[in-house]
Amino acid sequence: MASIGIIKSYPQNPRAAKAVIAAAYNGVEVNIQDFDMTQLKDEAFISKFPMGKVPVFESPEVDLFESSAIGYYAAAIKENSPLVGANAVEKALIMQWVLFADNEINNNVGQWIYPLMGYMPYMKPTVDGAIEKTKRAMAALDKILLTKTFLVGESVTYADIALVTSLVLPYKVVFDKAFRSQYKNVTRYFNTLVNQKHFKAALGEITLCETPLKYTPPKKEKKEPKKEAPKKEAAKKEAAPAEEAPKPAPKPKSALDLLPPSKFVMDEWKRMYSNNDSDVAMKWFWEHHDPEGYSLWRVDYKYNDELTMTFMSNNLIGGFYARLERAKKYAFASMVVCGTNNNNTISGYFLIRGQEVPFEVYDAADYDSYSFKKIEPSEYESKKDEIYKYFAWEVEGFADGKIFK
Repeated sequence: MASIGIIKSYPQNPRAAKAVIAAAYNGVEVNIQDFDMTQLKDEAFISKFPMGKVPVFESPEVDLFESSAIGYYAAAIKENSPLVGANAVEKALIMQWVLFADNEINNNVGQWIYPLMGYMPYMKPTVDGAIEKTKRAMAALDKILLTKTFLVGESVTYADIALVTSLVLPYKVVFDKAFRSQYKNVTRYFNTLVNQKHFKAALGEITLCETPLKYTPPKKEKKEPKKEAPKKEAAKKEAAPAEEAPKPAPKPKSALDLLPPSKFVMDEWKRMYSNNDSDVAMKWFWEHHDPEGYSLWRVDYKYNDELTMTFMSNNLIGGFYARLERAKKYAFASMVVCGTNNNNTISGYFLIRGQEVPFEVYDAADYDSYSFKKIEPSEYESKKDEIYKYFAWEVEGFADGKIFK
């Protein structure tokens, strides 16, 4: 078969299989090439694929990222391919299920499974929320498949290819027998498709989950008990003590301790904030703020579209703060949840010692889930009202919040 291009990915990636299966149905092939993941940030790779992720597709005609787009290209490469629909209605229905696979299955399954695999920080509220969203999607799909063999029409389309490949990972690692029994129509559909010739060639033999993957907390290192110093002999006690060598000066606990002294005293600000009305506290803040010794940062959660209950979102903030214990001396923050259940956001402001986000903050497991944007002193005047509202919890749509101090 003629090759239409090369997919670069890590081995056995079901998302890359979308294009392989679609190409096979169209009588062409896509070559899979194992990708060295250390090259994700190489300049040449980023210039072609700015998101810095795999799978990616290269061909003389087009370079593509996003697996659904790559798969759709392979599905549509043949003129009048039945994989992409014969009319506007079929095309729209196929697109509906492709988006369903990405948004309702892939996203939620990732939030469920990746923390269990250690690819993401484990936050129980996030994982529990992802499980419930996955169940909701599976229940809706189960109703649809009660009377259907395929999602659109009477034969395989790209809708089936996109959905089945998104279900491979959960069926292998978390959808055990008890879970599958709740969604018998989906399981029947999945088993039917993965045993089709072109699916099987791309995905291999699928072994359904028997024992679901569970979260295993990291083991805490056992501290060796301190050995008692041997008792000194009475004669030594009576002897005159030898002159002690001078003790070296204590090393600073943080690189931030080496910064030049600042007129702004963090502990004083925290007391002022805790014991006074917002008007009084914020007046004191701007009168004493030292823009050379401290910096202000707007902080936003990156995955607001995945948030569910507002109390769970607030628990996320609490979990982040819990991992910032070493930063207490050097940082203050007000983070808030705005919106309603299943439609909320997390954002806020950090005050940090120095001009960069320090190790004590970026070393926290949850740091990568937030974007930090520095507010330059030239922006203070225009941002004062917004900062006031975040510190005073007067942001529009305020639902809950937490202070780090």
